Amino acid sequence: MSRLSYLKHTKVYQEALREGEELGEQKGEQKAKLAMAPKLLDYGMTVEDVAEIAELEIEQVRQIASQKQ
Repeated sequence: MSRLSYLKHTKVYQEALREGEELGEQKGEQKAKLAMAPKLLDYGMTVEDVAEIAELEIEQVRQIASQKQ
């Protein structure tokens, strides 16, 4: 068995892999929320409502709204 093959079966490698996958999922979710915000603003929703629905900080939504103008 090669060293890489052995490494892939270790607990440390498996934990690091899981953490990396979770981080990737979190980044993807955040990206989707940020992409949703301008669309909700286009529908005439308030910054506060968008922040609550998209689970974003109000300041993040304000920044998005100011970029749209």
